[in-house]
Amino acid sequence: MPLRALILSSTALACATPVLAGEVNVYSYRQPELIQPLIDGFESTTSHTANVVYIDQGITERLVAEGERSPADLIFTVDISRLSEAKAAGVTQAVESEHLTQHVPEAMRDADGHWYGVTTRARIVYASKERVADGEITTYEDLADPKWEGRICTRSGTHDYTIGLISALIEHNGVEATRDWLEGVKSNLAKAPEGNDRAQVKSIWAGECDISIGNTYYMGAMLQDPEQEAWANAVRIAFPTFEDGSGTHVNVSGVAMTKGAPNRDVALEFMEYLTSPEAQAIYADVVNEYPVSPDAEPSELVRSWGRIDPDDTPLTAIASHRAEALKLVEEVDFDAGS
Repeated sequence: MPLRALILSSTALACATPVLAGEVNVYSYRQPELIQPLIDGFESTTSHTANVVYIDQGITERLVAEGERSPADLIFTVDISRLSEAKAAGVTQAVESEHLTQHVPEAMRDADGHWYGVTTRARIVYASKERVADGEITTYEDLADPKWEGRICTRSGTHDYTIGLISALIEHNGVEATRDWLEGVKSNLAKAPEGNDRAQVKSIWAGECDISIGNTYYMGAMLQDPEQEAWANAVRIAFPTFEDGSGTHVNVSGVAMTKGAPNRDVALEFMEYLTSPEAQAIYADVVNEYPVSPDAEPSELVRSWGRIDPDDTPLTAIASHRAEALKLVEEVDFDAGS
């Protein structure tokens, strides 16, 4: 069944007719092409129908505006900050499920059951194969070393992915040390932050910088694009860790049930399906992310990038520093560049 990835107006939502049994309505930040295989799998496994509304921003604000009229049962999104934001706004509800607690590690789910991670992605370093030696980068803290002056590219400091990493540094090293780190990285930038993670790898390929910060799954996406394959082949992935001995920073894509979910039972089935062996295998093979379930294996391609030792710090602890992280980015004027 084709994905119903629609951008609906608030008026249309307000006039929506009551949903039928056997359906689940999902608001999703995730790109339609990435979740289509999961929709197909859920529908064929359960005979239910999944209606997906793709929204590029403002899911929480939309749910707040819609209130009890909202047809949404679930939100499917990326980044711990967005999941935490939805919970804090009161638009989600706690879900108890033995299946979910069994398949989602404690560090990858909300302590109160408001959201559950379904995949993980590492925030890593893309390094030029020609200009950076293998093993030259070992820690995130090393990115502030003056030896990288004029050699780093990255996206905006205010982007959720960047804020997530900065929040993790605050959790591990404290605010003042993270401020110093952020100023050091800013001094090492080859140009002002702009573009997405793939754009940074393109800049490495073009010789504009030597290393960049990005999510792992973009490597798979670039290798599948004839135009971008050369960018991907110009770099290798390095898995930095924190100097205190913690592993590589990871984030999640996750799912949460809305506070007024009109199809709660089917919504719970969909949540549980997303962490099932079948769905986790789809994530691994199609999306090039790390399965959240400890019983599932990454794809052969993802394994070829190297071994990852993920930081097991609870994501809720990291997310608690989001406001501090954003404040630091603004105080050092990070996006102005070096």
